[in-house]
Amino acid sequence: MGYAIIETGGKQYQVEPGRFIDVELLHREVGDKFSITNVLLVNLDGTIVVGQPHVPNAYVDVTVLKHYKAKKVIVYKMRPKKKTRKKRGHRQQLTRIMVETIRLDPAPQATTVE
Repeated sequence: MGYAIIETGGKQYQVEPGRFIDVELLHREVGDKFSITNVLLVNLDGTIVVGQPHVPNAYVDVTVLKHYKAKKVIVYKMRPKKKTRKKRGHRQQLTRIMVETIRLDPAPQATTVE
């Protein structure tokens, strides 16, 4: 069992197999399985591989569980003594994904041409 650090939606997340995380909205259907290739670091059984910036041949297989909106965030702006008030709300759209496996495929062997 290990972990990986991935990048999606402009943010970085530490993921482990068998756990779910909430990320920015991904345009995938519920139940879709896909691989995330923006892997920044992989730790499998004590072997740590750090990318520059991404680890080549590293994949995190995930499944989309659901799409939903986060709790409402209230933004309130007020200028004192000016009678100016502005109240806005925002609900970020999120996708919950389940991390299935973390794979580190061997690099393809270089062939020499004679």
